This record gives sequence, C-alpha cells and structure tokens, in this order.
Amino acid sequence: MNFLKSVWLTLLLFPYAMAVQAQQSVSLTLPEAMRIANENNRTIRKAQIQRKITETEIRTAKNLRLPEVHFNAMYSQLSDLTQYRGGFFSQKETIAPLPGNLIYDAVSNFRMPIYEANGINNAIKKSRQQSEIAEINVEKAENDVRLEVAATFLGIYKMMELQKIIEESIKEEVERLKEVKAFKAFGTVTKNEVLRAELQLSDRELSALTNKKNSTIALQELKTVLQLPEESNITIDTTGLFDRDAMKDYDFYFKKTMQNEEMKMASGEVAVKKTELKMVKAKYLPKIGFFGNYNLRYPNYMAFRLDMPFLYTIGQIGVEATYDLSGLYKNKVHVQVANLKLELQQNESEMVKNEMTDKVFKQHTQYQEISEQLLVTKKALDLAQENYRIVKVKYLNQLVLITEMVDADNALLHAKFNRIATRIDALMKQYELLHTAGILSKN
Repeated sequence: MNFLKSVWLTLLLFPYAMAVQAQQSVSLTLPEAMRIANENNRTIRKAQIQRKITETEIRTAKNLRLPEVHFNAMYSQLSDLTQYRGGFFSQKETIAPLPGNLIYDAVSNFRMPIYEANGINNAIKKSRQQSEIAEINVEKAENDVRLEVAATFLGIYKMMELQKIIEESIKEEVERLKEVKAFKAFGTVTKNEVLRAELQLSDRELSALTNKKNSTIALQELKTVLQLPEESNITIDTTGLFDRDAMKDYDFYFKKTMQNEEMKMASGEVAVKKTELKMVKAKYLPKIGFFGNYNLRYPNYMAFRLDMPFLYTIGQIGVEATYDLSGLYKNKVHVQVANLKLELQQNESEMVKNEMTDKVFKQHTQYQEISEQLLVTKKALDLAQENYRIVKVKYLNQLVLITEMVDADNALLHAKFNRIATRIDALMKQYELLHTAGILSKN
C-alpha cells in the first residue's frame, strides 16, 4: 500500500518537478554562448541549407553529360479527307485517308552530347564556384552571429555592472536620507534638503528599475540568438572574460581583413561572372551530339502506299551537328551584357576592398583611443572618490549643502560606470576587429 502511495505521489508531482527543473537558471560563459549559437542559430542554419542547395546543383550540372532519353506514344482517330479538285467551290470527293481512319505510333529516342562548346564544363564550374561562395557564406554567418552574441553578452554585462553601482548608491542614499532627517529633527537643515535627498533616492531607484528591465530584455534577445527554449532561464558568467591574448599590430589585422569572408565572396562572384561570360560566348560555336531513335508505327505511310495496313518499325542512329546562325547577330548583345556584369562585379569587389580597408583602420584606431581612455577613467575614478570623501566629511560637519553632496555622488557614480564601461568597450572593440579580420570563429 505504501509502495502504491509513493508511486501515485511521484506521478502527481512529476510535472511540477519537471517545470521546476525547466525554470532552473543556466549560467553561460561567452565562449559557451558562442558555441551554442553556432549549433542552434537560424541564420547559420539558413546559410548551411543554402550551401547544401549549391552542392546539389553541382550534381545537377554534371547530369547534363548524361544522355537524354524520351518516349512518346500517340493514338488518333482521323476524319475523312475531303478533296477539292478545282478549288474550294468545285467538285469535291471524300476519301478515307488511312485504313480504319486510325493512326498510332510509339517513339523512343535519345541524345547524348559530344561537344557543347565547353558549355557543360562551364556550367559545372559555375556551380562549384557558387558552392564555394556558399561555403564562405556559412563562415561569414558564423562570424556575424558570434559578434552578435558578443555584443549582446557584453551589453548585459555592462548593465549588470551598472546595476551593482546603482544598488550601492541606493544604499548610501538611504543612509544619507536618514542623516538628513536626523539633521532636520535637530533643526540644522531645511525641509528642502530632505526633499532633495528623497528626490535623489527616487531617481536612483527609477534608474535601477529601468536598467533591470533593459537587462531582462537583453537576456531574452540572447536567448533568441542562441535559440534556447522559451522556458529556460539564463544568466551570464563573466569569469575570465578579460583573460585574452594581447592585441596584435595593425598590419596583422589588415592582412587578415584582405582575406576575410567578404573579400573572398567578392572575388568568388567575379570568378562566377567570368564563367558566365564564357558560357555566353560558347553560343557562337556549334554543338555536336550522338542521337538515336526507334519507332513503332501503324499504318505504313512512310515509304509505301497509304492503303497498306501494315505495322512497321524503323530506327535511326547517328551524329548530328547544330549551329544557330542567328546567334551570330543575336548573341552579340548577350556578350556585351555579360561583359558589363563582369565589370560591375569587379567594381563591387574593389568597393568591398575599400570598405574593409576603412573599417579595419577605423576599428583599430578606435581601440587605441579606448585604450588611452582607460588611463583617463582610472584617474577620473580616483579623483571622484577623493572628491566624494572630502565633500561627505564637509557635509557631515554641515559645511556644505546637500546639493554639493548630490553632485559629488553623481560624479562618483558616473566615474565608476565609465571605468567598467570603457573596459567592456575595449573588449568589444577587440571582438569587432577579429570579426572584420574574419578570424572571430578561431578565437
């Protein structure tokens, strides 16, 4: 009986236990988040599917080398033939064109290309080039998603640090409000200073509430990027976040950028346009193919009298050559268009190169600027802390008004946040440089 009771309780509590387990918080480091995004993200999955499509298209292009085989069968009932010997309004006579007014045939034929002016080889080559571009696009998608994860992750971290600073400030504001009210009880401060202290505390609490909501939204965005279940609850683990290798010099990132995914894709598109130009030019040349067919027909009206109701078969096999004479004047425009498309793609490739050159230079310069700002923010924090200490002592001794205390408190809060925010911005700029250089997935 006790056993049955325990089983019943287990079954009853199982859904609740599963729900609690589903709500358990999962802590993720940045490398773990990037790995999960690489496995689950829809953008990457889309690029992978596109790559598979291009791989299949290579096999489709190769199938052009295989013979084409067709089968056609026909059965028809003919009407009588009305013949006019001297014009439409002259004497006419009706004739049965074939025995039974029936005709039917079954035809099978095949054609296998021998020479297609290199058209099939170029079609296969184009498919392979497009597959290579699709492969590079997968790498680019992974690189882009990693940067998105890093930006969201570091944005959450920045808001977490701001939340800590604000909550510390709230504690101090609560204590200060108690001090001000005590001063007011002794009549050493006015009611206006009490109101100012209360207003400062309310402002801090409002900032904490807004920042907390923004952090929740950012966590939801991170969950979406990682394609985690809606019921999952995630937090970020910043352990070892700043333990990274030293930054390389500008030349390192510039050389890598000139070989990144966008540069490779631009070069690949130029190669595709060159192949397309060859395919268009091939239309000037003749085509040679091996063909054959076999026919089963009734009645025999090919080589004998029409009134001979005999079933017969006949076949053909040989080589045929076709040449589109109209292509000599029609294809000229197509070649011009293909040349212009090639020129346009080459221009696009140069534009991408210029864009990448400016981008890596800008990001490296910005990183140097942020690195220099780190020293300034450290000094500013020391000054703000010392200023806050001095003003607080004066305030407790009733030598300054609460407005100066509030200003000193605000200056300290901004100095603390600027310090940690600048560190995070410097780290983010490193990830942006790695992304531009096309090596974020390798770091």
